[in-house]
Parts: sequence; C-alpha cells; structure tokens
Amino acid sequence: MTKRIRNIVVVVPARDEQSSIGRCLDALDAAAAALRQARPADGPDVRIVVVLDRCLDDTAEIVAGRSTVESVVSSAGRVGEARGLGVERGLAAGDAEPHETWIANTDADSAVPVDWLMVQLEAAEAGHSALLGAVRPDEEGLDAEQLAHYLLRHPLRESHRNVHGANLGVRADHYLAVGGFEPLTTGEDVRLVASLEQLGLSVASTGRAAVLTSSRLLGRAPEGYSDVVRAIAG
Repeated sequence: MTKRIRNIVVVVPARDEQSSIGRCLDALDAAAAALRQARPADGPDVRIVVVLDRCLDDTAEIVAGRSTVESVVSSAGRVGEARGLGVERGLAAGDAEPHETWIANTDADSAVPVDWLMVQLEAAEAGHSALLGAVRPDEEGLDAEQLAHYLLRHPLRESHRNVHGANLGVRADHYLAVGGFEPLTTGEDVRLVASLEQLGLSVASTGRAAVLTSSRLLGRAPEGYSDVVRAIAG
C-alpha cells in the first residue's frame, strides 16, 4: 500500500563549506523543482535546512542569500549532533505528522542529481523505513585510473550495504522511534541504520540517483568518506 508523504525535510550539515555550498544548494533547488513538476497536484512540500556547524568562513552569508533555504546554527562541532539539530528544526516547522514526513540527508560538499528527491519519495511511498543511497566522488583530485578503481570497489548497484550520510533517507516516525542521530563526530549515519534494522524495519538500498560528493583527501569527520578516497588515491 502506498504511503502518503506530505513533507520532505532535507538536512545539510555544513562547516566552512563556502566553496561548495552554492553547488549543493543549486542541486537541491533543481531536485525540488523537478519533484514539483513531476507531482504538481499531490507532491510533498520540500523544506531545506542547512546546519551551520561552527562555521568561520562565508558559508552562513551564502546560505542567508537563499530564499529557499532555512538555517540553524550549531556550536557542537559534531556531525551527528548537527544532523539531529537540522532534523529537529525541520520537523518542528512542518505541519505533517511524523509518519507523513521523510527526512532526506545530504552533505554541503555534495551535489544531488535532479531525480534525487523523486527516488527518495518512491522509497518512502513504498513503505520503507530508510533508503541507503549511493555516492560517487567528483573527478577533481582523482585521475581516471583512481576513479575507475573506486567504481570497481564501489559499483553503483541496487543492492548494497553502504551507508552514506550524503545520501540517506529515513521516515520521521521511525527516526524518532530509535532516538534519531546520535551526537557523534562520525558514524552517526551507520548507527542510525543499525538501530532501524534492530527493530526489524525495512531498509532499502539503491544505486539510482547517486550523489556526487567531494574527493578531497582531508574531510570534516574523522574516519569518514575522505578516508575512503584517500585510500584510493594512495
């Protein structure tokens, strides 16, 4: 049975991402526009929340110039806490019940494809509790051989067990049932998915709508995605 989703809350933690936040928000605006065009009558409202986590650069000013985006300031310095604060803000501002709300997570150094929200919504309406999406590094900083090696080790297939905060969706009532994102410096996404599975909830995966993410070798979170890229780059 199709589940009615009335709200999608997009959460984007950001720390000193002035060089990439514009690309991120442009991509989210395009995905939201595509969803509205595809579902003009019954599509969900989309709310984008950027969490400014200890930003010292011009990220906040760039976000403030976007009429389609809300922001909230965090002093935590922990991505798990930042994500949780963004979810809290988005849920508080919405008028839908948690079981009618889908939380779509990405990162400020990433760019979602135009069909990203449609793929997220399909999973939500199919009754899944969460969707594990795929990511691929951008080509900046990686040569063709390194990128091919990455895709060999991380193929964009439908069935996978990779958990990426840059491409992760979860239904709000089930998110709340497991206590949400833990206030961790890294691994909050993996911990959330493990908690959902411990309750026997449906966690789907897909290689569709893979999110383009930074190939930088020094990331914001310890033992995060940048470690994977650094291992490939040698």
